[in-house]
Formats: sequence, structure tokens, C-alpha cells
Amino acid sequence: MFNIESRTRFWFIVFILFCLAIWILKAVLLPFVAGLVIGYFLNPVVDFLARHKVPRWFGSLIVLATFVLIVVALGLLIIPMLNDQIGALVNEIPIYVQKIRNHYIPWIENWLARFSPDDVEKLRGAAGQSAGEAASWFANLFKEIISGGVAALDVVALAIITPVVAFYLLRDWPQLTSTIDSLLPRRHHRVINEQLGEINTTLSGFIRGQALVCLALGSLYSIGLSLTGLKYGAAIGITSGVFSFVPYVGTIFGWVTSLILALVQFDDNWVRIGMVAGVFYIGHVLEAYVLTPKLVGHRVGLHPVWVLFALISGAKLLGFTGVLIAVPTAAVIGVLTRFAVRSYKVSSLYRDPLAPHKKS
Repeated sequence: MFNIESRTRFWFIVFILFCLAIWILKAVLLPFVAGLVIGYFLNPVVDFLARHKVPRWFGSLIVLATFVLIVVALGLLIIPMLNDQIGALVNEIPIYVQKIRNHYIPWIENWLARFSPDDVEKLRGAAGQSAGEAASWFANLFKEIISGGVAALDVVALAIITPVVAFYLLRDWPQLTSTIDSLLPRRHHRVINEQLGEINTTLSGFIRGQALVCLALGSLYSIGLSLTGLKYGAAIGITSGVFSFVPYVGTIFGWVTSLILALVQFDDNWVRIGMVAGVFYIGHVLEAYVLTPKLVGHRVGLHPVWVLFALISGAKLLGFTGVLIAVPTAAVIGVLTRFAVRSYKVSSLYRDPLAPHKKS
């Protein structure tokens, strides 16, 4: 029989081998990870159909086909519009830069005239260095995501393998979970099952809930900005909705980008500029007080900073594949950390043996 040291050593070696396998196979993992994510996302619908006497293979096929058709339809509708708007925006950037120079640079120079020449030079140097570092960081991160993800695989293979993996996962979900359950050590079966249940609650609450939040915010931002008359508002709104997978990031991105465009496009029309800001203010209020509490919930246990750290770390380590597994990994670590803290607080290592016990 294993003693505690042997068991700890065994699981540590298993963990190291698992991480090593992920690292070695990272170039071919993307379609399989994408299929797992899609299968996990759609599994509740297949479960619902199975409870209503629909054969699981048929329900999996119908649900997956419907999902693919929706994604393709949205892509055909949205991608051309995004391509046109982003292309037009890139072409007009020189014009916007010239407008900023003519309209706002004199105001900034008048404001800077209050400071001494040395202070102004320091401010310009610090601003230029910070902007350069930020742009370089985002460019490198984006490059690593692309080079570590889609660019490392044939897109055709990705489109074929991902649905196949998702279908078999949906079809065989009960057998898969039953097999995993049968392999759990009987001595710790109840505790492990409780932690797996908490992990599932966290993942389903965050991933499915946050996806609905992204959809709602993307629709609100794109429609609202279009109604204000802001050019390229639909593209900014949709992009902000996608970025909202990380709480508050989408709102901040959209707010800054749209306000810069509004200042250039609307000149001194502060009413329309205020309307643009109001769209994102309404979106922020809805996200914080309605959408996130109702769709995600407060018990998910994933702090926005922890999610942001996980996504950046995943992108740096494994590219786009790391982005896909970042939130599930963060959820697992969060659940296990909370369990470890609870176990520590009831252990003799934490409690004072001389302290009187409270009566229950």
C-alpha cells in the first residue's frame, strides 16, 4: 500500500507528465481542445433531449449541426461587415491623426505651457515610452496567439476535426463520466466527486453565462453606437462584446476607442460625444448589476483579475489553445485552492490545540 509520501510523489509525477505531454503536443491540440469546449458548452441541450427520449446520437447530431449552422450564418453576416468597417477605419487613420493634430494638439500644448520645458520633456518621454511598450506588448501577445494557434494548423483540418471531437464527446458523455467515476479511488470518492461537482458548477456558470453576457453586450454596443451615428460603431461594438469575455475589458476597450473616434468625428458636438459615452455607461451598469448577477452569478468564484491573468498566461504559454483552456484551468485551480484552504483550517496545523472548542 502507498503511504502518504508515495501517494504524493505518484500524483506529482502524473501531474508533471501531463504538463509535459501538453507542452509537447501543443501544436496539434487546438482542434481537440476546441471540440471539447464546444461539446461541454452544448452538452446540457443534448442531456435535455435525452431526458425526453431522443436518442443521444441523434440529439448530438441535431444540436451540433444547429450550432454549426448558426456560427456559419453569423460569420457570413458579421465578418464581411467587420472586414469592410475595419478596412475603412484603417484607411482613414491618417485623416483622423491629422484632425487630432489640428484640433487637439494646440489645446494640449497650451495646457503643457503651464509646466517648465524640462517637465514637458519628461512627460513626453514617459508618455512615448509607455505607449511604445504597451503597443509592443499587445502586438507580441497577438502574434503569439496567432502563431501558437490557427497558424500552426491547417484551417481545413481544424474545421473537420473540431466538429468530430465535439460530436463524439456529446454522444459518449455519460459513458465518459461513468468511466472517470469508476477510476476514482474509493477511499476519496465522495470528496473528489464533491470537488468535481464544484468545478463543473464554476465552469458552466462562467463559460455559458459569460458567453450570454458577451452576446448581450455586443448587441447593445453595436446597435447603440450605430444609432448615435458613430462611423464603424458596429465593428467596435461587436469587438467590445467579444472582449467582454474578460469582465470589464470589453467595456474599457470600447469606451476608449469609441470616445477617440467620437472626438474626431463629431468635433465639438458634445451632445453626440456624450451619447457615445452613455452607450458604454449603460452597458457597464447592465453588465455589473443585471447581466453578470443573473447570467453568471456571484458564486462562480472567478475574480476578473484572476481570469485576466489566466488568459494572458495561457496565450503566452500555448497560444490560442492556451486561451481556450485558460478559464477551465483557472476554475480548477480556484476550486482546489478553496478546498485546500478549508482543509487547512480544520487541521491541527492551523487550529490551536490549547484553545477551548466552541459548542455547536
